[in-house]
Amino acid sequence: MIINKIIDGDAEQIIQDNGGLKELYNKSIMITGASGMIGSYFVYTLMKLNENYNANIKIIPLVRNLNKLSDEIITKGYVCPIIQDVTEKIDYDGELDYIIHAASPASPKIMKEKPVETNFANTIGTANTLLLAKDKNVDGYLFISSREIYGQPLDNQEYFSEDSSGFIDQLVPRNAYAEGKKAAENMCVGFNKEFGVNTKIVRLAHTYGPGMSIYDGRVQADFLKNLVKGEDILLKSDGSSVRTYTYISDAVNAMFKIILKSNEMVYNVSDERNEVSIRQLAEIIAAIPDKKLELIFDIEDDSDRGYAPFKFGLLSSEKIRKELGWEAKYSVKEGFKRTYDFLRL
Repeated sequence: MIINKIIDGDAEQIIQDNGGLKELYNKSIMITGASGMIGSYFVYTLMKLNENYNANIKIIPLVRNLNKLSDEIITKGYVCPIIQDVTEKIDYDGELDYIIHAASPASPKIMKEKPVETNFANTIGTANTLLLAKDKNVDGYLFISSREIYGQPLDNQEYFSEDSSGFIDQLVPRNAYAEGKKAAENMCVGFNKEFGVNTKIVRLAHTYGPGMSIYDGRVQADFLKNLVKGEDILLKSDGSSVRTYTYISDAVNAMFKIILKSNEMVYNVSDERNEVSIRQLAEIIAAIPDKKLELIFDIEDDSDRGYAPFKFGLLSSEKIRKELGWEAKYSVKEGFKRTYDFLRL
């Protein structure tokens, strides 16, 4: 299978780091949000299992727009797309072994401008997929949550572990994303306790890589857009906010471990080695091309730009590293170089 050499290499790495993913052979797997960065990486990895390892996996991508799936995907006989919004009741007659619920807005612009739709995707969409998981008695269900459920850290709180909490103002419309994710997590816990659904929750920090849109309004997307166009890097703040960045194949590698190997329900996934300020990230990305780009500061009030309203509070991935042996492979520099190379292909 040759979709793209970067993605193909990433898919092979994911497979090898998970013992060949033999638990998925001859299974039926639904991926919501299958045209997005995270969902598509699950699809590509499963396709590689079928094409290179004869895994006989039935792949069921759920998407709103079939045109967002490439012909290389939809022409495969083992791919059975469902075209609908995840907020609508899901009717599926076949057997189903796993559900990976990745459908959710990721753009700050959408979160800011469409808080209701953002909330519904994370609440109603999760309810619909959980009801289907219960009806089909699936082997596993994975909900992809976010660092944002922790909110603003409390005083002297540097890292969030899975049992931590911060502050979120539910009366801020943009927080529909975080509040929707929190409600969805509660549903996952409820379906597990009341109906015995094998639910798993992964809380991702900032995740990037091939398949991300360079127009979605996030800082890393803006910087990549500057890079692809050969423009100087524009910073609209002092760049002091600190974040961790996890390359997509490292994140998907972790999520396969969670849905297939974990005993606990909730795991953070974040590469603490890649803890950088926004300014440091800009400097790293500016140095990728042969001709280094310049940094230009045009500081403005970003409180109304849709960005998450916190500057600090990083995820600790100690739990998944100790329990499941997960380690991220790519540094920020390596990961963004791979993303840049993908965008140029």
